[in-house]
Amino acid sequence: MGIPRPVLLATAVTAGGLLLVPLPASAVPGRDDSRPHHVRESGAPAAALPPAGRISAVTALAALGTPGPALRKDGGYPRRTVLEAPPENAADKSIKLGLAPYHALAPRLNALQKLGNRVSVEVAGRSAGGHELYLVTVTAPESAREAGEQERMRELIENSPAEAAKDRRIKSAYKTPVFINNNIHGNEWEGTDAALGLIEELAKAKDGRTKDLLAKNRIYLNVTSNPDGRIAGTRANANGFDLNRDFITASQPETRAVRQIAIDKQPAVMLDLHGYVNGTLIEPTTPPHGENYEYDLFLKNAYANALGMEKAVNDLGYTSAKDGVEPPVIPFRDQQEGWDDWPPIFTPQYMPFQGAVASHTVEFPMTVNNRSYDTLPAEELRRRAAINTDIAGAVMRATLDYTLDHRTSVIADQIETFRRGAAGEAQRPVSEKTVPGVPGIGPEDVYTASFPRAYVIPAGGAQRSATAAARLVDHLIANDVRVRQARAAFRFAGRSYPAGSYVVDMHQPKRGIANVILSEGRDISADVSTMYDISGWSLGLLWGASVDTVRKADSGPRFDGRTVLAASATGSVAAGRGDLRLRLDDPKELAALNSLLGQGVKVRRAADGAAVVPSSARRQAGVLADRYGVVFSATKEKGTTGLHRTRVAAAVTPGEQFALREMGFEVLPVSTATLNAGFDWTAADVLYVSSGLQYGALNPAARAALDGFLAGGAGLVTLGPTGAAFNTAAGLLAAEPVAGNGDANGVVRVANAGGAVTGGAPAHTFVYSPLWFTDLGPGVRTEQSYAIADPLVSGHWRAKSDGSGGPEDAAGKASIVSGTSAQGTPVVMFGTEPLFRDHPKGAFAQLGRALLSGSAG
Repeated sequence: MGIPRPVLLATAVTAGGLLLVPLPASAVPGRDDSRPHHVRESGAPAAALPPAGRISAVTALAALGTPGPALRKDGGYPRRTVLEAPPENAADKSIKLGLAPYHALAPRLNALQKLGNRVSVEVAGRSAGGHELYLVTVTAPESAREAGEQERMRELIENSPAEAAKDRRIKSAYKTPVFINNNIHGNEWEGTDAALGLIEELAKAKDGRTKDLLAKNRIYLNVTSNPDGRIAGTRANANGFDLNRDFITASQPETRAVRQIAIDKQPAVMLDLHGYVNGTLIEPTTPPHGENYEYDLFLKNAYANALGMEKAVNDLGYTSAKDGVEPPVIPFRDQQEGWDDWPPIFTPQYMPFQGAVASHTVEFPMTVNNRSYDTLPAEELRRRAAINTDIAGAVMRATLDYTLDHRTSVIADQIETFRRGAAGEAQRPVSEKTVPGVPGIGPEDVYTASFPRAYVIPAGGAQRSATAAARLVDHLIANDVRVRQARAAFRFAGRSYPAGSYVVDMHQPKRGIANVILSEGRDISADVSTMYDISGWSLGLLWGASVDTVRKADSGPRFDGRTVLAASATGSVAAGRGDLRLRLDDPKELAALNSLLGQGVKVRRAADGAAVVPSSARRQAGVLADRYGVVFSATKEKGTTGLHRTRVAAAVTPGEQFALREMGFEVLPVSTATLNAGFDWTAADVLYVSSGLQYGALNPAARAALDGFLAGGAGLVTLGPTGAAFNTAAGLLAAEPVAGNGDANGVVRVANAGGAVTGGAPAHTFVYSPLWFTDLGPGVRTEQSYAIADPLVSGHWRAKSDGSGGPEDAAGKASIVSGTSAQGTPVVMFGTEPLFRDHPKGAFAQLGRALLSGSAG
């Protein structure tokens, strides 16, 4: 890894006493969708790995208490951890399918470690629901010296790739890291069970090929990435998040744990096991392809490995007529569009930025979740789950075959990925010449990035928000991007920057992920007609910090600086005895405000929406400045309106609820059903509606209670079509919502009117199924509007089939409006997505300010 991290130790109880077990930093709190000829480098077919075994031997071994190998205390392998088994849970949804419930995993892994000297287990983190994440390493034993040499070679590959390319020991002795990630969607179970079978067979196999495999590879298996969802039978984790959409935001602990595995282990090949698409879907994908990848190196390996996986699945002998199993599909070869690898929010699309030269989503064919789980007989579900488990095992073993047979070229391609980044070389566009052996490559597959020379995150007056800048810097570092900070003022590419400014030199091994995070992105609306998921995500535009892009420079940035492991502290309280001003332009500033209000501090709001904190609360301000990194500046303003602790009755998505709580709001989840059952409105100050609440579906009593709440002066904040429909049905604010293309999403330019809701807001925000407002009634104010020209910066936003709903229709129209209804209800309506999946941090404050406006008095 490019940035050193402290070694964290946990204790494990063993037969010999206490053992210190190294844990990754992520253990401390802090996708879903497949072209044909695989030629082995040796030119001769190699024997496949042994077929999958069953766990019965492991279960028996656990029951007998058979002793395992001696534990290593010297940093070598194996590194056995005695896992504590959670209580049995008869409600675990895996059981009905004949699969391993979560509570059985720890005992099985303890037993697997006793089978010999090849299996090590560690706890890689905890889920949102508090369940442990088990990372298994399978490899031939290593002494401390041998493990240390492996680490030296791994570091050299990333940090000095040009030197690594000439290192003879790497060519002969480096163990190729392979990472298999399972069950990231909790109700797509079978990868976990296939992983257990693979671990057992590798632990026990005596054949020469397995010995060779483990001597030349380290195989890492995340047994279940989503134990919360595995237990509950849900796609999401306990926070309601789809973890396979979170790899740029990294809002969830499970995502951060997998990210840390990727950084620490630096896998060259990776699998992510999913369901359910019949026939088995095996990536690589259709266009568009992520423009920040070294896609020529990636496609060569990913396509060849996909062919091997396809053959392995076909060799199992399942057929449509006999079993209901259709032949495998490789989207790159078999489809035109719709299953792309454009956004790096998915696990396999994130992994290339950490060194993977082949990473794949694989979708099992036989559906066992959702309606099928509830309606099919248990016998049929178990038949299907067994087929899926066999297929998962087959693609795992085929991937290990590929990695072993192509070890030299796989490692060389990983080194070349990092070398190009460090040297600042241009990408190689894919073609049948640059990627020989992959047929069907056309201009539709060419996506390349023009990397800038550097990014600068300025300090001082040129920085919109020091708090947001620090968050962005810490996020870059967490993704293993090298960031330097200037000790003194400097000039770069004709611009002056003060001391404290941060520089991301794009001549670095992991320039791909740096560009993913900081670049504006690209409008790909004209390239394809449909996308699998979101198409724009720029943290450089959406996280609230000012970021300068240096496109051309005579040389690299030269300044007196240091590589940082964390952003500098940003919190402060102005000296003196007067009142204090707290900008409310960042979620951390909202969190600080809500903390003050929760302590009973009498805070008032200035005309531009900032908070005025009385001098009597300076001590509390000091604590919060340190905790959140926010700035309390001196002011003589007295504020115009009192602010109060805001309790939000929220009919919202899990991502929005998570973001609201991140800003310190007290959230009371509501829906049509909860209101119809009777809801105590005295517990709430404002209603926020974006999903799950239909005014017309309320029973008379619920409607009367809600009307009374709103008529009493409580506020309403709405978002999107559901929120706008609620406002119309309730007869509140006079504004006509106009829906854009429902498939559209991305980063857009906006113009802010200023004031209590959008004062100081950034000039960019995020949309998903964008909405705008026309025919505004008397007193309805436009708080924000889409840019007059070319509102879409990056993403995918086309007009609908009738020619309407495109960005040209939205241009100049109101994206946020506010006003007071005839009933006296203050209303703010959003056509944008300021809290989408907890991602666009720089826009959070707009929603937070709107909620405060609704509860102020």
